[in-house]
Amino acid sequence: MAYLDNIAVFVRVVELGNLSAAGRDMRISPAVASNRIKELEKHLGVRLFNRTTRQLTPTEHGRVFYDGAKKVLEAVGDAEAAVSALSGQPRGTIRVTAPLGLGRRLIASGIPEFRERYPDIEVRLRLSDHDVDIMREGIDVAFRLGLLEDSSLRMRGIMECERVIVAAPAYLEKRGEPQTADDLLSHDCLMLRYPGAREHFWTLKTEAGPRKLDVRGPYDSDDGDVLTGWALAGHGIIMKPRFEVEPFLRDWRLKVILTDTPPIPVQLAAVFPHKKFQDPKVRLLLDFMAERCQRMIRDILGRN
Repeated sequence: MAYLDNIAVFVRVVELGNLSAAGRDMRISPAVASNRIKELEKHLGVRLFNRTTRQLTPTEHGRVFYDGAKKVLEAVGDAEAAVSALSGQPRGTIRVTAPLGLGRRLIASGIPEFRERYPDIEVRLRLSDHDVDIMREGIDVAFRLGLLEDSSLRMRGIMECERVIVAAPAYLEKRGEPQTADDLLSHDCLMLRYPGAREHFWTLKTEAGPRKLDVRGPYDSDDGDVLTGWALAGHGIIMKPRFEVEPFLRDWRLKVILTDTPPIPVQLAAVFPHKKFQDPKVRLLLDFMAERCQRMIRDILGRN
């Protein structure tokens, strides 16, 4: 088992590029991770990494060994999933990721309940508004608001989510309320941006069909909740899934604008590697979270 653990650490170091990141991911110290790599190199009789002060890059031996090691870990995972399915007692670890707003409101609060039902399953949750590389970071399930673009992944649709364009009354009093889609081009629009971000436009439904608007603003953020805070303070206009801002609409802290040309709805979905759907614990989490998200969003919107 120790040898398999060494292989697992080696694979994560290759994928994440350094011992500290791999150690955090596997919940071991960098020193332990380093010792496991040294044990593996001693066993194989070769050097697996070229070491610099900041990063480890695999040697030619390391690259060759990585390909085989990855297959070994996948085979062990498949075997464990098959045994779990046969025994009816799912166990193991699931790595989950979600955007910050969705994760905080719907996913995170459901993890304890899921664990109560299935105490042998551990859940490691990572929340980020950045696009997480599912394959590179070993993610089992990613909850997303958007379209599936990677054909190497599977998607399970959960529900279509209405989006709205909103602003604080104070902002609208100061700058005037946009009356047409084109009016947005002269307003302060608060954008979710980060390196590699896909959605640089706001797409609205118009009588002539979908209209992409290259909106701009004085500042942006890689955290959607920061944008909401700025909008609440009267600093600009945001586009959000309605369930994320519904409480602020009810107490009139935000107002929906451009109701005749609303944004294109967004799909709430779970994305995962193809093989993961065969894993009983992954299917259990998908079923649990899909039902929970649907129920909670309907409750938030008062649409039961």
